[in-house]
Amino acid sequence: MNACNTSDAHDKQHAHDKRQEVFMSDKTTIGFIGLGKMGAGFTTRLLDSGYGVVGYDIDDACCQAAKARGVEIAASPAEVAERADIIQVCVISTAAVEAVILGEGGIVEVDQGGGKTVVDHSTTELDTTKRLAETLAQRNGMQFVDAPVSGGPGAAAEGRLAIMAGGEQAAIDTIQPLMATLGQFTRMGEVGAGQATKLINQALVLSNYCVIAEACNLGNRFGIDVSKIPEALSSGYAGSNLLNDLLPRMVEGDFEPRGYARQILKDLHMLQDAANGLNVAMPMAGTANALYSLLIAQGKGELDGAAIVSLLEGSNPEH
Repeated sequence: MNACNTSDAHDKQHAHDKRQEVFMSDKTTIGFIGLGKMGAGFTTRLLDSGYGVVGYDIDDACCQAAKARGVEIAASPAEVAERADIIQVCVISTAAVEAVILGEGGIVEVDQGGGKTVVDHSTTELDTTKRLAETLAQRNGMQFVDAPVSGGPGAAAEGRLAIMAGGEQAAIDTIQPLMATLGQFTRMGEVGAGQATKLINQALVLSNYCVIAEACNLGNRFGIDVSKIPEALSSGYAGSNLLNDLLPRMVEGDFEPRGYARQILKDLHMLQDAANGLNVAMPMAGTANALYSLLIAQGKGELDGAAIVSLLEGSNPEH
């Protein structure tokens, strides 16, 4: 390479470095509450995208793992909310969301909440979602968006989540650039619309867990190479992201939890309650509910949801 080309390369590298500096300086600090499997994926993506992250979890082991990734650890949800204008929440249950927001040391204790936005990525009961949004608005002026997700920890880390949101347009506009970093972000309506859409997602996905398990078992009984099914069906109507992800794990007996079977049952109960309240018949989701209830009764609640195939095969995967 001659001197002129070397200079050009140096100038290009310098320009790239300057763009990176601007990119990093434009990023704000994000608050993140819930540093478990999904939180690990989220915060990895945020850090990789140049955001600073201040986080909190009730589990010290999760906090220490997050700290090793570069997350600053706060002492409470309130401290997270004090230090960030956008506070993301991703915890295991409706009760946990309520504790994070209204409990001791909760987000609601922040005196000056105006201009801050809470984004709940958890799968949360609709009525509670709306009540929490109203409480935050009344008590400290915070905006609230319910934005549950689909895709799992890997998709969170890679920015490939499906994010379905409910909230006022002003709040949506505030978080839009951040959400675009994390995946496909769609406003479905006012507060609660995100959770309603997540229930629809769960009806589709969790029923299909059981259908894919049936197909896997049938293929094994036929004696074919079931691992080839996703490739063989990829261009047809049966091809799907879920088939590509789930069937290989069922074939391999890989039940290391990306999410827990007990969480699936929790979501199915939530779906059933919502459907009952609307007088909507959901026989397929009801069957999935029954099958996961049996799986949990066998003591397999800490396995991945893919372990539903063991119920049909009669196998006994190791815990």
